[in-house]
Amino acid sequence: MRFKYQPNSKVTQVEPLEQLSASDAAIILERLPEKIRAALIARATESEYPVEAVIEMAIASFLDTEALGFADCKPGRGQ
Repeated sequence: MRFKYQPNSKVTQVEPLEQLSASDAAIILERLPEKIRAALIARATESEYPVEAVIEMAIASFLDTEALGFADCKPGRGQ
């Protein structure tokens, strides 16, 4: 189960997603070091993918070298 943070309110449960949302990607980006943020944005621009897809691919491929995204990520596979 996934939780959603809503400023000035309670944290609520939401259904798990198979893809990173644009709003979640924005939250991740704002908390990363500038050089990492810039590299992810540059990669998204270069590949013509949405930045949320690039972030998702980076996380998924770290956990599973054969994964392209969260939907096919099986942590530990391909290590």
